[in-house]
Amino acid sequence: MDLALVAFLLFAVVAAASAVGVISVRNPVHAVLLLVLTFFSVACTWIIAGAEFLGVALVLVYVGAVMVLLLFVVMMLDIDVAPLREGYVRYLPLGLLVAVAMLAEILTLIGVKAAAATPFIDDIAAGGNTAWLARALFTRFLLPFEVAAVILTVAVIAAVMLTLRRRPGAKHQNPGEQARVRPQDRLRMVKMEAVKPVVPAPADAPTEEGKP
Repeated sequence: MDLALVAFLLFAVVAAASAVGVISVRNPVHAVLLLVLTFFSVACTWIIAGAEFLGVALVLVYVGAVMVLLLFVVMMLDIDVAPLREGYVRYLPLGLLVAVAMLAEILTLIGVKAAAATPFIDDIAAGGNTAWLARALFTRFLLPFEVAAVILTVAVIAAVMLTLRRRPGAKHQNPGEQARVRPQDRLRMVKMEAVKPVVPAPADAPTEEGKP
């Protein structure tokens, strides 16, 4: 069996197992760590298949921004993050396991020869998979691409509207008032007279009547 095929199957198994873990674990920190491993494993399968652009884009866009995604989700769902900050050591074993798995996948990619990988297109010299993907995306698949963009935009707006709620005691910004602010609204000059403060005498100090 070819080394590239073995590596592809290994990456696919790791990606499937970590994806199942994302939807099965109850801790959001564990879920996001497994999500990172899922994205990285899928990126490795694309690189093995010769789609280097898709693999690098997946690592940069998803793996690089997944922590920001977790932050937005925690803020939108109003999850109590205080328990998540406690017990950092208990998240260390899974973090080390994910790091070791990603390191093993990187070493496997380095070990696989480029000639043994299945090309993403028939003629790599015609411009590479980046040019092929751009032409296919904006010509043959332009309508599905635009429809997917509209669906994602509607989903983001719907998620924000569903989670936006006014809670008593919470502070909210008004961009219109911030844009109409004037200098006199931010700074107020107050004229005060200079008065020498009166220092009270100590309780055990002798009075006028007690003087000899």
